[in-house]
Amino acid sequence: MPEHFESCISSVKEGSKSFTSLLLSLMKSAHWDIAATVRSIEASTATTTTTSTPTATTDSIVGPNHAKYALESYVNRKIFQGFDHETFYMDGSLSSLLNPDQFRAECFTQYRDMKAMDPIELLGVLPTCQFGKFCSKKYISIVHPKMEESLFGDLEQRRQVLAGNHPRTRFYGEFLVLAKAVWLLHLVAFSLDPPPTHFEGSRGAEFDSRYMESVVRFPGGRVAAGHVVGFPVSPGFKLGDGSVVKARVYVVPRSEL
Repeated sequence: MPEHFESCISSVKEGSKSFTSLLLSLMKSAHWDIAATVRSIEASTATTTTTSTPTATTDSIVGPNHAKYALESYVNRKIFQGFDHETFYMDGSLSSLLNPDQFRAECFTQYRDMKAMDPIELLGVLPTCQFGKFCSKKYISIVHPKMEESLFGDLEQRRQVLAGNHPRTRFYGEFLVLAKAVWLLHLVAFSLDPPPTHFEGSRGAEFDSRYMESVVRFPGGRVAAGHVVGFPVSPGFKLGDGSVVKARVYVVPRSEL
């Protein structure tokens, strides 16, 4: 596996966990009904956003202290949406098809140039660059108005983002760490020939250790027989050289689904 890709995967995982942890702590401080939020995430589709009130009445499959996995699933689903397109569908660009060699080279150059940059400093200079547009789009997608207002008491960060700016707050800063990690992963992916394909463990699918990794640890390190995917947590990738980045999944006994 290309070391750049592996390094980016690690950064995405760290950024995802860190941002989710902060988001969960803010929800708890704002007295959200975490169990209801988790049920809402479980019941949601790829285009549904969570709310602070339950949208599902069924019992949750998520165990005690595992809300972070459901929240991380929600964040990752939103931020990876459009990953298979060269600009996350922010425009109709077809450069990767029209000039593939040049496009791959440009992607790697952008990755190399941006890797060491502080995202907030970069966006302070170029707030509406492609990366800036990506950050704005994903923030608005992940943090809907009711969520932001309940967490912070106002919509100031959202107003700044909609105006094309990038708030210098701890919350937005944590989001930028994740956004940059995903953006770099995307650049590396599109610099490879062929680009990796990504996949996720679908709800109800049999757990397959070749392609999946359980976020919940089991005794002996092996997932017990009879467990299936409760929900995907983060996508996996198949690379052109045959190597695989396993999809992270939350597994449950089949009887619980």
